[in-house]
Amino acid sequence: MSENGSLSPADVERLLSDRSASARAQTVEKIATELTSQQFSETERKEAEQIFRLLVSDAEVLVRQTLAETLKTLPDLPHDIAFSLASDISEVATPMLSASEALSDEDLAEIISSKSEEHQTAIAARSNVSEAISEKLADTGNENVVATLMENDTAQISEKTFEKVLDKFGDSEKVNKPMAYRSKLPLTVTERLVSLVSDRLREHLVSHHELSPATATDLILASREKTMIGLLKEGTSQGELKRLIDQLYDNGRLTPTIILRALCVGDIDFFETALAKGADISVSNVHMLVNDAGGNGLKQLCKKLDIPAGLVEMMRVAVDLVNELEYDGDPGDRERFRDAVIQRVLTHFEDRFDAENVDYLISKISSGDDETAAA
Repeated sequence: MSENGSLSPADVERLLSDRSASARAQTVEKIATELTSQQFSETERKEAEQIFRLLVSDAEVLVRQTLAETLKTLPDLPHDIAFSLASDISEVATPMLSASEALSDEDLAEIISSKSEEHQTAIAARSNVSEAISEKLADTGNENVVATLMENDTAQISEKTFEKVLDKFGDSEKVNKPMAYRSKLPLTVTERLVSLVSDRLREHLVSHHELSPATATDLILASREKTMIGLLKEGTSQGELKRLIDQLYDNGRLTPTIILRALCVGDIDFFETALAKGADISVSNVHMLVNDAGGNGLKQLCKKLDIPAGLVEMMRVAVDLVNELEYDGDPGDRERFRDAVIQRVLTHFEDRFDAENVDYLISKISSGDDETAAA
């Protein structure tokens, strides 16, 4: 800098030839920092930009790295400087690719197509990545890049792109785990993920995403059915089940209908643990109340939980049936229980419903059907 504060040809000369790489890097950082703090006049700014245009080709990586790191958030950084740095080796390009707003989607797409995994990963971590760039990143087929994109909750990702990712990386926990923890997911994606992820991630998906009550119920019970027997044998089912029910309860989704639907596929553990959570008593006490020979224990328990009378009647019928039948998790047991419960419930209510499945009966009772409630 000259004595009057402006940039001079001598400054450029010193930057390009008279100083060591570390000294040039320090000078670059000083000039760039003053530029970003708006301490330069318009003339000085243009002079500084000309210096930067020379330095983007500096032989020393340290100088280019310093330039990129210092200029990455500069408002109105000239496009040619930004693109030159973003197209450099990854050590130089990463700061620009991660943060610079001077780069257009066209720039980013070109770099994704022509540069390394490190370049692509830096782009995947940018704030507010567009849908077009997210798709371009997914099309790289690179697991690390796609995982970084899934971790970036600000990235805009279309349903089509999510589906592509699931097609290729659905079985990869590196990819499906951050996808499951995104704040928003299309319903179709959530449904597919539920069948792919671990039990704990499945619980998170069901508890934290906007699924309809019926869809959430079906997903929960389907996943429970698949894992229940093996987990019981290993002695770990109760802890996992409790975490799931706690999450559902905390999110206001542990409804009477989901408790009844569990019974309809023979999941007595879910049923009793859910009632215990709602009533704030032990599962062993719930078990005794549910199996009270006179039926009064279940009635009083459901009264405490404000479960509609019609649903209580169905629960009584279903509990009796579950105790009669043996549920071992074999293929077809879900359907066998459903069919048996439907028939028993229809008989109990004297065939007053023209229903083809228990979901219809549940929805009728849940909607406050007077005739059913009086049964």
